Amino acid sequence: MSNIILKLKETNSKDAFRYGHLLKRMFPYIKKVIGRTILLILLAIPLGLLDGVIAFSLRPYMDYVVNGNETQVFEFSGYKIQLQSFLIKFIPFAIVFFALLQGVLRYICNYLTEWTGNKMSNALKLDLFKKLTTMDTIFYDINSSGLVLSRFLTDPDQASKNLITTIKTFILSIFELIALVIVLLVNSWKLALIGVGVMAIAMTPIALIRKKIKSVSNATMVVGGDMTTNFNETFAGNKIITAYNLQDHQNKKFNNQINTQFSLAMALTKRVGWMSPIMYFICSIGIAIVMNYGNSLIMSGEMTAGAFASFITSLLLLYKPTKSLGITLTILQNSFVAMARVFELFDLMPEIKNSDKAIAFKGIGSGIDFDNVCFEYEEGCPVLKNFSLTVKPNETIALVGNSGGGKSTVVNLIPRFYDVLSGSVKINGIDLRNYEIESLRNGISFVFQDNYLFTGSIKENILMGNANASEEEIAEAIKLSHLDEFLDTLPEGIDTIVGERGASLSGGQRQRVAIARAIVKNAPIVILDEATSALDNESEAIVQKALDNLIQNKTVFVIAHRLSTIQNADRIAVLHEGELVELGTSEELMAIESGKYKHLYEMQFGSGVSV
Repeated sequence: MSNIILKLKETNSKDAFRYGHLLKRMFPYIKKVIGRTILLILLAIPLGLLDGVIAFSLRPYMDYVVNGNETQVFEFSGYKIQLQSFLIKFIPFAIVFFALLQGVLRYICNYLTEWTGNKMSNALKLDLFKKLTTMDTIFYDINSSGLVLSRFLTDPDQASKNLITTIKTFILSIFELIALVIVLLVNSWKLALIGVGVMAIAMTPIALIRKKIKSVSNATMVVGGDMTTNFNETFAGNKIITAYNLQDHQNKKFNNQINTQFSLAMALTKRVGWMSPIMYFICSIGIAIVMNYGNSLIMSGEMTAGAFASFITSLLLLYKPTKSLGITLTILQNSFVAMARVFELFDLMPEIKNSDKAIAFKGIGSGIDFDNVCFEYEEGCPVLKNFSLTVKPNETIALVGNSGGGKSTVVNLIPRFYDVLSGSVKINGIDLRNYEIESLRNGISFVFQDNYLFTGSIKENILMGNANASEEEIAEAIKLSHLDEFLDTLPEGIDTIVGERGASLSGGQRQRVAIARAIVKNAPIVILDEATSALDNESEAIVQKALDNLIQNKTVFVIAHRLSTIQNADRIAVLHEGELVELGTSEELMAIESGKYKHLYEMQFGSGVSV
């Protein structure tokens, strides 16, 4: 198994504090929106500076308008302009103009933030989805659907949208701070030292919460995945829930998950929430010191009342970007945690991949050989033990035995859903691991007990077997799968939408669509895994006819509990606890006294008990 953790619950966001490393990996996605990101930054700069302009305007307004200080007269092109009169008329209009300008800039910035954030998120999701489709079957075995959804859909949003939002807010806050600090210095450098120093002290608690954000974010991700899984299971298993009155059970489980999520949220709030009141308290001390010292500066004539009003306004306004900067850095840390989790997903590597010298699979020539195959899903729990079997071209081999004997595992090794632990599986004398995976799987058709139909039309589901199938090939597949009699009853025929998982069709109808899909694929190897076991007698008879058409001139592996469905198999392989214990025709196996196959046969046809 790869050294990268495949169990998503065990994620640790180990790179969450390696900011340069994460930004370097994120840069290809930032590069795609770099133009609008730069424009966003350029617009955020004047937007941040405007607060300083408004704060500074109070100084002349207070000194020359409110307090009525001796006004000044300026001459411009022969016109005399009285400063007091000019300010009375100009400042109200200026405030409205700057407010309008701020509103326009804020709207454009917000739009660009959403545009760039969503573009980056979508690019991440596309690449993560491609990664998801390359993962081995074992990845889906050990991870819940909810956790996969959470990691592959939610984390990209947090990683990209939060990043762009925090960049905008950070730039905005920084330039608000710069503008307001300049106003403070212009009005009184002495008071500015006190005010800025206090604000700097108020920012120090932010560094103390980084690791707590990481741990709570990871724990919240796991709980969120569990909740999504619960929703998925409740939706998919609604009939079981209703039949067994499991509503209270599901409700209690979800209630526990909600409470856990609430506890995690409150744990973070307890550790992060105190920042705001502490910052406010520290800042209030600074304001009190400034006001006390400012009074003495006014009394001594070192500072005008207008300058002091402008200073206090700037200092009060300074609290907002300071607090915003603290919150932004907290959100940014969350974004880096999500970013680290995203790139952990990209670092997942499938174990099953093409060898360096893989060759194309072109069909069966000399047959399929299982040579001393050993396999286990979990270490120390063998499923197949030195399993050996040779299957000839165009032979139908049936695999029977008690549940857990290894039948499905045998057929899952042929398309390399899993790789053997030891031994080998060969086609034409060549180890499967030396074939190109795509061409190998193109040479195999499947019909399972519960065939998955995708949301879309019946035709679209059939074409998944061969997207290039002609209308004649589709028509032939429909005929051979006995779908025609069913399609004739539908108003839209083959273009009928089947709904999620094909829920609008009966079991037999879904099987026939799956068989039609396998027929248009026309692969030389066919695997039938309990293809008729869930059907009633009438449906089974129709589906069996369709299967008979599918397997003509093919090498076929059949897994069946109903021994009546495999009587015509060329040979029957009996597995018991991962070992091949009997092999032969039905008649040959029935002749073995105290044989496993004979015991299974007598259980079904002697007592009527299904295995």
